[in-house]
Parts: sequence; structure tokens; C-alpha cells
Amino acid sequence: MTPRHDETAYVVALDVGGTGLKGALVGPGHTLLHQARRPTGREDGPDAVVDNVLAFAEGLRKDGVARYGAEPVAAGIAVPGIVDDAAGTAVYSTNLGWRDVPLRDLLSGRLGGVPVALGHDVRAGGLAEGRIGAGAGVDRFLFTALGTGIAGAVGIDGRVEPGAHGGAGEIGHITVRPGGPECGCGRRGCLELFASAAAVGRAWA
Repeated sequence: MTPRHDETAYVVALDVGGTGLKGALVGPGHTLLHQARRPTGREDGPDAVVDNVLAFAEGLRKDGVARYGAEPVAAGIAVPGIVDDAAGTAVYSTNLGWRDVPLRDLLSGRLGGVPVALGHDVRAGGLAEGRIGAGAGVDRFLFTALGTGIAGAVGIDGRVEPGAHGGAGEIGHITVRPGGPECGCGRRGCLELFASAAAVGRAWA
């Protein structure tokens, strides 16, 4: 597929969180054309989450076709947990329960074969912050996101370091209270059990 470079060119962008899905249509120059949200549906299990992600993406594509009379030129999806960017696989997510999901191929198939980029949610956020945000022009930075869990992105010389096994920056699973409550990752006393947005909300509730 040859990319278009006109006013109708847009991409489908998806951010999969532990509790919610965020989606957008983005045009040239990072122009936000449309945005939407819906629950992740993780209470129904990992297969339901995958189905919800694909249906959400298809809905965004239909919105784009209705608005601009053209198919998207590409799609990008950011997911939590361990991600194999090169293989396009969502390897593992504590909060979503999925393992070895070939999400890039599944999403491309649902969107009619458009090119799809799959990446780690926080590393994608860190890459954006490093290119067009607070980290622009800085050689090294740490981007940290608080949500259902806690993760970080290590920016080095214009790129984000994934680590040897795709887990660099997973600071939420550092043990801070040995013998503490059990985390979804299988360890005990992880940082995100006490300091994530979800944990702070539970504590206040």
C-alpha cells in the first residue's frame, strides 16, 4: 500500500490500558481528528479484551471512512506488559491476563491489511515525549506513567531502550515490601500495589 500525503490521510491510534481503551484518528502533523474511549472489559477475560480491542479499532476505521471517504493509511497500537515489537506480539500483561497474542497481525487483518505498528504503551509515550514533548532535544530521560500499574521508559539518544527481554522500565514490579501482598505478576510487595493510581484509589476508597 502506497501512503497518501493529502488532507484525507489519517492513521488509527489505539492505547490499551488496564481498565480502558483510548482511540483516535490522527492526521498529518499530529493533528487530532477524532477521539473515543471505551472500557477494556478485562473482567470478562483476556480473549474478550482482544475482541474489544479489535472491534474498537474497526469502529474507528469506519468513522474515518465515513468522515474522509478513505481507508486509514496505517494503525498504531500501544499495549501494557511485555511486548515483542519486532514480532508484533503482546507477550504478557499482568493486568489484562493475555499471553502471546499476535496483535499486530490480528489488527491488520481486521483493518483490511493496513500496516500496523505494535509497541509498549509507556515506551510509546516516552518516545512521543522525547520527540515532541518535554524530552525533545534531551539525550537521556526517564518517562514514568501512573495508571492501573506503574511503568517507565528510558530515553537514550533519541530512542527508547526496550531491554534485553522487552521489560526495561517495568519499575512497577520492583519489590518494595518483601512478603507484602501478592501481585498479579506472581511476586509479592511490588511497587504498583502501593503507588499506582489504582492502588491510591483503592486506599482512599
